[in-house]
Amino acid sequence: MGLTSGNDAGEAMKLCVFDLRRGQTEGQELDKILFFYPADLPLSTQLSVIGLSEGLITFTRIFSPDAPCEVIEAEMHSHVFYEAEPDIWMVMVVEKDKDSEAIWRVDALRRVLKEAHSLFVMFHGLVRALVDREPTGGLVRTHLYYFIMDFLSDFSMGKKLQLPNFRDSLKERGTVQMLTVGREAAIEVQSVRIMCGEHTLLLTDHVPGSAGFHKSFSCMIDTVNLFTYAVLRLTPLALSSGVSSWSYSRKGNTACNTSSGAVLANSGPVADQYYNSHDTSPLRNHGYPFVRPLQHSKWSKEGRLSFSSVNGEQGIAMVKQQILENASLKMFKVEEKLSRGWGGENAYHVSGYRYLLVDGDRCISRASPPGKVTTLTKESLVALSKLREEVDSEKDRDNSGCEKDLEMCIRAKNNAWLIARLTRGKELYMVLEKANETLLYASDAVEKFSDRYCNGAFSLD
Repeated sequence: MGLTSGNDAGEAMKLCVFDLRRGQTEGQELDKILFFYPADLPLSTQLSVIGLSEGLITFTRIFSPDAPCEVIEAEMHSHVFYEAEPDIWMVMVVEKDKDSEAIWRVDALRRVLKEAHSLFVMFHGLVRALVDREPTGGLVRTHLYYFIMDFLSDFSMGKKLQLPNFRDSLKERGTVQMLTVGREAAIEVQSVRIMCGEHTLLLTDHVPGSAGFHKSFSCMIDTVNLFTYAVLRLTPLALSSGVSSWSYSRKGNTACNTSSGAVLANSGPVADQYYNSHDTSPLRNHGYPFVRPLQHSKWSKEGRLSFSSVNGEQGIAMVKQQILENASLKMFKVEEKLSRGWGGENAYHVSGYRYLLVDGDRCISRASPPGKVTTLTKESLVALSKLREEVDSEKDRDNSGCEKDLEMCIRAKNNAWLIARLTRGKELYMVLEKANETLLYASDAVEKFSDRYCNGAFSLD
């Protein structure tokens, strides 16, 4: 089932990518549009949204030439800006609805844009490079369209897009997250990670123009994006019901089975359906070659192509057998280790605390397990989202370039304590719903947590 784009999801969220260096001549304004969602909106509406965004960018530069515009709050909409590359802008327009779950944190929405661009560059290279390679824009539009539509499919809930909201306040995108899963799931993920690690090398080395990783990335960004890609595609592949378990594979099932388990539940080929259902799509009859590393239903089919240099089905079976044999000993050790001391889904749970710990310098985050976070009330999560907004604003106001120590503590309407502490590049956010009424008690609880689980990093002493 594809994403709707009429009066439902289409009006609730719009996302566009445009190039300020293009379309500056009268009659050629369409040239600046590189991507627009929903794609079936009239071109006049698309140009209106992009024209308004361009005007806001130009206007705010008068007052802040060195700091690009990040957000404009209107009565009915929030306009979230991200300058992905020089003069390449991504803009998200979200509709405000105070009677629903649509309570956003702007920085979380900007991180969605950053993540989409960062993953795009990892697979396809810089947007500007694609524009320069094929000046008509057909090449870059094709790549952006299918990539972003496949990316947005992960936010689809039925016919709507579910963007990060206040319920995600104890999560941090753009970091390597310390995940906790059950023992069997951990074994399964480790198994597929080894298999897919070899699989990815085959994709990169043996398929001309394949979905290999681009070379223009730093080590830290690569690590975060490889982790993100693994969470988006490789881990769900391991956990889907159609995948044979490692034990089953190790016991001799070496036949090629590249098609099972690659399709995630409740997620269809969104871009295909969306593309095929709208005659106004600028991509129709594009004729440009492209790959779709984020597409759910074609992921395994690309994998099948990676074995094209192997001698038929027999060769595929031989390669798979070699991978299984080489990884077998390592997997035995993983199973043994997990059997002895695996913490399970609640490995990072701390009784009485709901927290998020972020190490910005190392791009790492650790948080309370999702199952524990769901026990918090809506009032607590909304208050935490507002607290994080205040912290984001405070960080934006500090232009010194130095890491700033900061502490904020508020009492929510339901008497929960919401606490934020920032020091030396590290951030701690905490919700205490069952704390004592005094601020001293809440502060003492944070001190105990810092000393025991953070090596005293957030202690005030």
